[in-house]
Amino acid sequence: MDQEQLGRREQDILALERRGFPGPGAKERAIREELGLAPIRYYQLLNALLDDERALAHDPITVNRLRRVRDSHRTQR
Repeated sequence: MDQEQLGRREQDILALERRGFPGPGAKERAIREELGLAPIRYYQLLNALLDDERALAHDPITVNRLRRVRDSHRTQR
């Protein structure tokens, strides 16, 4: 079965998640400037992406790390 590839925006979101950011606000600034998204919309897209098997195939290390973070936040609530 030929799997559909991730779109450019989805790839850019995962690439941004791989980076480190120097301080508070730096990531939100990058989200706005580089992706042209409001941070709230970015996190909505990112959360959906973590459940997308194409994202897992594209970048398993990042997706699995973010899934673990998300799961730990859910259990803390």
